[in-house]
Amino acid sequence: MYYVPDQTKKCGFFECKECGARFLSLQLQEKMPCPYCERDFDPEIGPDEEMTQAHAEAMLVKVIEGEEEVEKWDKLLSLAITGGDEEWL
Repeated sequence: MYYVPDQTKKCGFFECKECGARFLSLQLQEKMPCPYCERDFDPEIGPDEEMTQAHAEAMLVKVIEGEEEVEKWDKLLSLAITGGDEEWL
């Protein structure tokens, strides 16, 4: 899971159409390579295999501004991913 540093005032909320991962990033461009799909990408091939391309891109869904908003989104994503108890919010 991607985390943004404490006191972050602006970040992007991204979603990958390939694997469905949602994460926050300090990068704010319209799309970026998905860190989860890239992690699973294996560039090594055998003599009879074709080279596959790692091309999954995560699209910017929303720009989140304000330290409190960024912290809230970070906690909500952590809760959604871990399935933790909402009492800690």
